[in-house]
Amino acid sequence: MLGVSDDEARPLRFSIATWNINSVRLRIDLVARFLAEHRPDALCLQETKCPDGQFPLGAFAKLGYPHVAINGQKGYHGVAIASKLPIAEASPRDFCAKGDSRHMWVKLGGRANGLEIHNFYVPAGGDEPDPSINDKFAHKLAFIDEMADWFASDAIAAGRAILVGDLNVAPLEHDVWSHKALIDVVSHTAVEVEKLTRAQAAGPWVDALRRFAPANQKLYTWWSYRSPDWAKADKGRRLDHVWVSAALADKVTAMRVVRDARGWERPSDHAPVIVELAL
Repeated sequence: MLGVSDDEARPLRFSIATWNINSVRLRIDLVARFLAEHRPDALCLQETKCPDGQFPLGAFAKLGYPHVAINGQKGYHGVAIASKLPIAEASPRDFCAKGDSRHMWVKLGGRANGLEIHNFYVPAGGDEPDPSINDKFAHKLAFIDEMADWFASDAIAAGRAILVGDLNVAPLEHDVWSHKALIDVVSHTAVEVEKLTRAQAAGPWVDALRRFAPANQKLYTWWSYRSPDWAKADKGRRLDHVWVSAALADKVTAMRVVRDARGWERPSDHAPVIVELAL
């Protein structure tokens, strides 16, 4: 009987990063720095603000990420998944029939064969948390409802799946710098929290970050551009998430918010988030 090699028998160490980059072309040097320093196996970007034909594929290939799935549009939104490993299948989903580029799904090949990744950019929702007077907030709520319905009906978390992205909701009390101050502020309102919690349960999905940072510990991934000294004030929110399917819950081995990247020159207001798994 033929045996297996040590490499084949050893669990695959797989790392995935998510980052709202706020224009991939404007900040391609920051992307290059991040990839050179951290080398995740896959990088999921949101708010790429770039049509597919203008995406910097050459730069990613030179950095060791030749496999890229893009769902972009000019000037707004946009998501992309760049991978060291081959992408066997890829497709976007249109939410709320808006034609916005806010989702991309891939199935990886190679040693990660069959691993599925969903990359989301949920609408921010504007400033007024009242859907009757704020169409952007109404859109956000409808988007999250559609996510929940899709997760339940199509059972996309039934196998080995990872969901990442800027979900634009900080659901837990310590996902924001002040629960009391932000309880009526878009991204932390009760209705948003309820709907995102429903979407997570519909998977069901496991919150990978909170497996390593207890719910009573402050955890942020976003700091506003409006703060003159964001690091000192530290008035952050956890808007960026990594969820894994139940099949992968015990495979998550580490997570990290790369806070330093928020202080790089001309940064995004989001920090990259990395999760590692032993598949």
